[in-house]
Amino acid sequence: MHKNLEIYLEEISHFLSGRGEREEILSEIRSHILEKAEQEAGPVSEASLEKVIAAYGKPRLVAEKYLEGRPVIAPAFKRLLFRYTALLFAIHLIFIVFAVIFKKSFIVFPFLFVPRMGLVEAVMYLPAAFLTDFGIVALVLYFITQSGSDFKLPWPKFALDLDEVKAPAAKTLAARIWTMVGAGIMLALTGVAIKLFIKFKTIFFVSFNFEKFRPLLMPAPGRLASLAVLAMMAAGTIALFIKLFPISRRFICWVDAAADAIALVMIGVLLRQQHTNLFAVRIPTELHSWLHITLTVTLFIAALLIAIDLVRNLVRLGRKHLVG
Repeated sequence: MHKNLEIYLEEISHFLSGRGEREEILSEIRSHILEKAEQEAGPVSEASLEKVIAAYGKPRLVAEKYLEGRPVIAPAFKRLLFRYTALLFAIHLIFIVFAVIFKKSFIVFPFLFVPRMGLVEAVMYLPAAFLTDFGIVALVLYFITQSGSDFKLPWPKFALDLDEVKAPAAKTLAARIWTMVGAGIMLALTGVAIKLFIKFKTIFFVSFNFEKFRPLLMPAPGRLASLAVLAMMAAGTIALFIKLFPISRRFICWVDAAADAIALVMIGVLLRQQHTNLFAVRIPTELHSWLHITLTVTLFIAALLIAIDLVRNLVRLGRKHLVG
């Protein structure tokens, strides 16, 4: 182990993209330096390596020889792109929660403005907030990259790495079979749900004894909630069937993003429902507030998970253009 050489290679690696390609380039540079040190001074030593490394050039300039032009955002910053975005979004999220709870707007001039909003608006605001934070960080890193300086940004080793946000891997035969099975099940469930809705104008029942039809929800909210759920089921079914065809990974991301967007809108519709006079069956008064909280929290968690998946798909779509 040659300490100076490893430190030098580590500095070069910050300016290289692609894990597999990066290792190959570093291996080639290591061989060149060791060979040159041996040719000039015989047995390789730290002193001989130090001279060769000094003559080899600055890490950024060495890395640029292996890059096809200057990227939009330097590989040196690609890990920091999501780490700083995650930090900024966490702060943003705290203020969003405060805006919902305290029903007030929050301003941290000139960096942040979170308007007063309700729960539904907050759910719809999350993807936009993340993409705004992402864009701000990307813009800052873009200007640093284009300046051509060797500027280094410190960061502890945690948070999301851009390498973790990869495009979906190519499907194996087993994965395709499971997708086909899932698509078949979803098609059957969606078909049954549509048939029930056409006949009863709802898909929510007290029991499955359809001879004694007893809807769980009142007619108007039951119809609206049923349509929202059917829209989510249909979007999910169509997305699964599209994935059965030999299409590009990028198109798969678009399909998933569209399904997530539809689901997010439908959950927003459900959250706007008034929970008073919602049920068509008698429910004890003391359970009303508990059911209201349970339904709201469940829908909000579902919306948050879908919003995260939507953001990940949008990031996958833009990743190739953001980082060289």
